[in-house]
Parts: sequence; structure tokens; C-alpha cells
Amino acid sequence: MPTKNPRINIVVDEELYNTLKEIAKQRGESVSSLAKKYIEIALSIAEDIGLSKLAEERLNSFSPEKALSHEEIWD
Repeated sequence: MPTKNPRINIVVDEELYNTLKEIAKQRGESVSSLAKKYIEIALSIAEDIGLSKLAEERLNSFSPEKALSHEEIWD
């Protein structure tokens, strides 16, 4: 049965493939679904790192003298 979801093909070395295959077997799922989960986790971590860097930049550039007070914002 064809799927509507896009597909990607990747090439991995034998050690990585065997590791994924063993974990998938232990969890009772396919290598493909396990790889998809790991890609989603990696993307989430990458996003967190990017947001953390942005927060750090904002924190380092914050100036209390230039900041607006609560009253100035909500008045």
C-alpha cells in the first residue's frame, strides 16, 4: 500500500545500522520508525540549542536603563 508521507533515503555504516536494528528489535518496531523518532528528537534538541543561544544573546544585550517598565508597556 503506497504511503502519502514523503520518504527519504539515507546511507549509514554497518555498525550504526546494526545498532538501530537491535534497538528496534528490542522495542518491537521497525528500523524506519525508530530512525524517524531519533531524527525528531535530534531536531527538537537542535531547536532548543538555537533558542538557548538566542536567549543568551538577548540576556547579554539587555540594558536595564533602556528597558521599559511594566506601567510603560501596559498603559
